[in-house]
Amino acid sequence: MPEVTSDESADEPDGGVQIDLISGARMEGLTSMEKIRLILDGVRDGNIVILEEGLSPDEESKLIEVTMTEISPDDFSGIEIETYPQSQATDQSLLDRLMGRESAKKLTVIGPANQLETLHKDETLISALVSRK
Repeated sequence: MPEVTSDESADEPDGGVQIDLISGARMEGLTSMEKIRLILDGVRDGNIVILEEGLSPDEESKLIEVTMTEISPDDFSGIEIETYPQSQATDQSLLDRLMGRESAKKLTVIGPANQLETLHKDETLISALVSRK
């Protein structure tokens, strides 16, 4: 097993970008603020966070609101967030569609604004460029 020298960290791969893939099952039992903290803590560490089931529109708004309060010029530049657009052929109930409520079952990609750049997005593809710090 290789030794970790003083200038290497055991938690950070050399020159790589960590991607956290978070299942819907893990997010299911969390409150909205716990979800936001989980996401922001990962992104503040420089990770790309991918949510299997996305956030509700209210949770996305709250995530952006909390992010704006935490931005600082020297420490945290904010987030980039991309979500697949809501498909018309979802398993939403008729009542949900009539009331304008969206299902949260959509893939969402969130990362540090200074590392994640969306190159292309449509209803079936999110193409992003991820750079090192």
